[in-house]
Amino acid sequence: MSNDMTIEQVNNALTERAGKYLTFALANEEYGLEILKVREIFGYMDITAVPQTPGYVKGVINLRGQVIPVIDLRAKFGMETTEVTEETCIIVVEITQDDQKFSTGIVVDHVQEVLDIAGEDIEESPQFDSSVNTDFILGMGKIGDTVKILLDIDKVLNSVDLVKFAGAAKKATKTTAKDAAKETDAKQEVSTDTSTEKGDKDE
Repeated sequence: MSNDMTIEQVNNALTERAGKYLTFALANEEYGLEILKVREIFGYMDITAVPQTPGYVKGVINLRGQVIPVIDLRAKFGMETTEVTEETCIIVVEITQDDQKFSTGIVVDHVQEVLDIAGEDIEESPQFDSSVNTDFILGMGKIGDTVKILLDIDKVLNSVDLVKFAGAAKKATKTTAKDAAKETDAKQEVSTDTSTEKGDKDE
């Protein structure tokens, strides 16, 4: 029993989990993400597939010059994949791994709403045998007659392959930005040279 949390520790943990959550649906289940982890939400868009990546990685998108990996959350959770609909969304979240922050998109069936969930309405995740990993579940949010599975998105997306992929995408974004800056500088130099030549001719 020495490893069990005290009532005070449990209450403190639940209080820490209280806050605003973005809720969304996958199959027939409802989930929640800490709103502070969410950067933005938009409708499904074209995704560029990347070879030699895990099956749950759909590919990358170019979001205003930023290269972002996109994860199929259904596939990540071992669910059956489904067709994209008008309600299918990509939620861009910020994850932290090894003190580094990465932006990653997750594909969900549809977004529901932002809920303010009190600590007393969050229960511990159910206990299963050792073969079932529930470390990525923050808790179970009770909303009326429904239950939302509250996710620790850092742990959901915690895999060596994904972290490497997200890191590579981040580097690609920096490289793209540098190339764009060089191209802009080159254009400005050409423009300046042209203006100088024109001035010489006018004289």
